[in-house]
Order: sequence, then C-alpha cells, then structure tokens
Amino acid sequence: MSTTTDTSALTARFRETFGSAPDGVWQAPGRVNLIGEHTDYNEGFVLPFAIDKTAKVALRVRDDSNVRLLSTFGGHGVVEADLAGLEPGSGEGWARYPLGVAWALQEQGIDIPGFDLLLDSDVPLGAGLSSSHAIECAVITALNEITGAGLGAEQLVIATQRAENVFVGAPTGIMDQSASLRGAKGHAVFLDCQDQHVELVPFDAEASGLVLLVIDTKVSHSHADGGYASRRASCELGAEVLGVRALRDVGLEALEDAAGLLDEITLKRVRHVVTENDRVLQTVEALAATGPASIGALLDASHVSMRDDFEISCPELDIAVDTARANGAIGARMTGGGFGGSAIALTPVGKEQQVRDAVVVAFSEAGFMAPDIFTVTPAAGALRLA
Repeated sequence: MSTTTDTSALTARFRETFGSAPDGVWQAPGRVNLIGEHTDYNEGFVLPFAIDKTAKVALRVRDDSNVRLLSTFGGHGVVEADLAGLEPGSGEGWARYPLGVAWALQEQGIDIPGFDLLLDSDVPLGAGLSSSHAIECAVITALNEITGAGLGAEQLVIATQRAENVFVGAPTGIMDQSASLRGAKGHAVFLDCQDQHVELVPFDAEASGLVLLVIDTKVSHSHADGGYASRRASCELGAEVLGVRALRDVGLEALEDAAGLLDEITLKRVRHVVTENDRVLQTVEALAATGPASIGALLDASHVSMRDDFEISCPELDIAVDTARANGAIGARMTGGGFGGSAIALTPVGKEQQVRDAVVVAFSEAGFMAPDIFTVTPAAGALRLA
C-alpha cells in the first residue's frame, strides 16, 4: 500500500503536488488486538496494541475552506471538498476518514481551516489492523495541533468515534483509536471501554522467545457492512432483555439464567461478549504474573468463541489458526471485526518459519489466495514526525 516511506520523501512529494512544503508530518499506527473482540461497544475490556505499521500525513493549512487530499497508493487523484459543505456520507473511499475527522471537530465548535493533505500508509487495507483509524488518528493529531484546540487523548478518541459512526456510517467502538492514540512501545493498552481508563501492560514477546505473527488472509472486510451491524444489534437486544445498560454488566454466573430469557442466536452473541471480557482480564493477569508464554490457551479460546458463538470467522481465518497451532504456535486467533482480515499466532522463534511455510501450503491446498505473513511489535502511538 505504501510507496513513500520516509518523511523527507513524503515532504518532497507534497511539495511536488501542492507547490510548497507542508506545515508538518504526523503519523499514527494501526493496531493488533491481542484479545477482546466486539467487547468495546459493549462497554467491556480490550487489550490491543499499536503496531509498527503507520499512516503518515503531510499537511499544510490553507487560507480558505477548501480541502485537497491525495494518497500515495494511487489511482484516485486529488480529492477536493469544501469544509462548509461537509455532512455525513460525504466523500468516497479513504477520503471519508480525514473529512469525517474535520467534520467531527467542526461539530464540536472547533474552527478548522482548509488544508492540503498527502497520505502515505503501510497499514494493510482490509486486514483487520485498523488502517482507517490509523488515518483518522494521524489527521486528528495534526488538526488538534495546528488549530491549537488542545484536546486530550480521551476527547480525540470520542471525536474519531463520532467521525466513524456518524460520518462514515460504521458502528465501531473506541478500541482502535484508543490503541492508535494511546499506545506505547513494548506495551499493550488495557482499556476499560466504560470510562476510557487505560493501563499500559508490558508485552514483550521477543524477551520470552516468541514472535507475534500476523496472517493477512487477503479476505477484505468492511465495518460498515451488515454483519458487523447485526452483531451489535444482537448485543443491544441482549442487554435490553437482561435489564442492563450494556453487556459489560453481565457476569459469567448470569449466563445460565440468560439461557431462559434469550433466543438461541442472541444467547450465543451474549455468551461470546461475557466470556471474552473474562478472557481479557485473565490475559492481563497472566501477562503481569508470568508473561506472554502463558496466554496461548486464552487466545485459542477466544477464537473458538468468535467462530462458534459470535460467528464472525471464515474458512481462511480458521485454516490460518488451525494450521498455526498444529505447527507450533502456542496460541492463535482471528483479530479485528471479523468476516475476513487477519489472524495472529503467538509462536516460538524456533517455530516461526515452520508456521509460515505450513500456512502458505494450507492456503494453496485449499485454493485460497496466498496470505501475507509478517511480524508486529508494540509501538508508540500517534505523534508528530516533522
């Protein structure tokens, strides 16, 4: 996806496109969710981390209300818009994300000037690594600085969620942008989605002789599609029937009683969220007590729950997880919203190549497109580069 990797090259491309140098360059990372899927919009717990793949934006303020947007990943040309005319549903493709952020800040009464923007990103598209939120977080970090708005991380998280939910039309929670804005090198972000309380949890796989492999199945997904929205609707129905504000307030002990109140599908959705919240808490405890080598079974159980109860896996994800486990990974699960995207496999360094090779062969034998497989490490959150 990325064709321009360093700041000087991005600045040169900006100058070539827009006629003068940018006011600055900002970046924000994608994320991998270690565990805690579809719990965020249920006010539950998640444990993502920012990754060493980022979206970078070079940006220059204009003296009018026009916006000009260009990406390095080709084929679209400069997208133009007027800030005065922005409304939910405006824009197409990747341009919706910077436009949505500008709209959300305007909605808060912040005076947003026109701007020229060049985007470059190496966060894989459609892989469940939150490429869209990386764009939004890079843009909002830039606009927050150049306008002097002075918004804190929690306010930036809510503004990007507003952009995603209302402007783009995807009913996502706050996990992705929280990881991108609040991440730290060598740490996962333990987030309580009820009050945005964050604790940084050390996650150093390398020190434990492990690598975290990402297996991008190349099955693209969209958070704005019906599958994601229907799962969220099921969760809201379950909370309503059980008489709680959100499924966060349902404990493991309540699941037996819930079986008598909910239809089969809603019960399965609720069971996933309730048990997944518990798995996040167990993972945080295990990381603190004994380190990454002790969380494999929790990753495995999370995938089974998403496959069977939340029903958001797909054949490619299941083959990736099963093959990785059979060839030495100590734990594996799909990551992200589901219906495609990526799996992660926590793997001993000595087994890394065996897992990689076995997954490629398994995909080929099943007639699937060859996956992309790469490692990720916890990286810093959004920041200014130049």
